[in-house]
Amino acid sequence: MAEQHNHTHDSHENHGSFKSYLIGYLISIVLTIIPLVVVLNDMFDKTVNMIIILIMAILQFIVQLFFFMHVREGEPGKPKWNVMALILGLLLVLTIVVGSIWIMMNNAVAH
Repeated sequence: MAEQHNHTHDSHENHGSFKSYLIGYLISIVLTIIPLVVVLNDMFDKTVNMIIILIMAILQFIVQLFFFMHVREGEPGKPKWNVMALILGLLLVLTIVVGSIWIMMNNAVAH
């Protein structure tokens, strides 16, 4: 019975430490404040603002995955299926978005 309790306790410890969560939280706050400051202070033109927002959103996504969703975690020596599933999902979404934009830009009927 004690072995089962220790196994459960060990699996909870692998999810992250307080330090890890705090670092992720602080990075997320900074990545949220940067585009807010840029947009509210009219620091750049509209195109640069959109690029900054997009870059910060991608970085925010990466921080969320690694610090809070624990995508890197898994048993040593075993394939990390959650990472592979994430990559497949991102490729599918990217294909749909890029394909849709390409179709909208090259639609002969609309021109």
